[in-house]
Amino acid sequence: MDSITATTCTAEQRIVIESFLGGGDHRTLADDVLDGLTRPFKELPPKHFYDAVGAELFDQICELPEYYPTRCEREILEQRSAEIVARTGAAELVELGSGTAAKTRLLLAAMHEAGTLDRYVPIDVTESMVRASAQRLVEEFDGLRVHGIVGDFERHLEHVPPPVDGGPRIVAFLGGTIGNFTPGSRRRYLRTLSQLLGPDDFLLFGTDLVKDPAIIEAAYDDSAGVTAAFNRNVLTVLNRELDANFEPDAYDHVAFFDRDREWIEMRLRARRPQRILIGKLGLRLTFAAGEELRTEISAKFTPERIRGDLAAAGMELVESLTDQAGLFALNLARVRA
Repeated sequence: MDSITATTCTAEQRIVIESFLGGGDHRTLADDVLDGLTRPFKELPPKHFYDAVGAELFDQICELPEYYPTRCEREILEQRSAEIVARTGAAELVELGSGTAAKTRLLLAAMHEAGTLDRYVPIDVTESMVRASAQRLVEEFDGLRVHGIVGDFERHLEHVPPPVDGGPRIVAFLGGTIGNFTPGSRRRYLRTLSQLLGPDDFLLFGTDLVKDPAIIEAAYDDSAGVTAAFNRNVLTVLNRELDANFEPDAYDHVAFFDRDREWIEMRLRARRPQRILIGKLGLRLTFAAGEELRTEISAKFTPERIRGDLAAAGMELVESLTDQAGLFALNLARVRA
């Protein structure tokens, strides 16, 4: 597919946005439904949570007292960004799933303060968000160039531009998103990310750490019910996008920590038997009373798991930075020499 390129003339023409999403990409939801909802154990990938309503609900989740990951990661970035920049000497930051670049701004500010900042490469499926954050950032940081990629960070990494003048760069995968992959898929994806790294480049990725299961479960099943609304909203997405007839309120939100696999699962449990028609797919489904649809896994990590995953991808851990309470880690890694 040919890319659609647009360059703005503002801020000394320092913004370039490329879109690699087209008609075929809108079939992703339908494909995932056909695959996941016809399995003996029904499931959907969590990326379909994030329509406009889902994104707003997740922003609310990040402010909840029970939801520690965002707070802890921000604490690490506030306290250690200058150290990360000094360690890497990075002139460029590539961010997967950039969103509003709220946390990333701390790294960019540290790079600017160190005098190394040259280019930011955000990758996100929401074009309006990429454009808005690009405009804000070039106005905030003199001389910064932004090369935005509108695309899926799993499918469009080949469009990431080569480093500026061969200088060192950080590829950032913030949040705990790496934990949404199953173990085999996680290692394959890390191997793919390693191909973006030259000998002087670094991967910076967030991992939620194994801890008291009660703390983890509370983060995914808050007392205000915001996460429950976030979880049920995926059924509203299916109704709107695929002409389905789910009744979101007929499903209970379920979140539990699997102690053997050391991951949290979110599920939707049918309160009573359901007959579902997904009109655009001509697909009929049934849910028995108590039957569950898995909507997310989120793996939690030990230092051994982090090192093992990196080693399987041909990388090595340089340093793991944690918040004061030791709940979350930002990991700096590079390709193994």
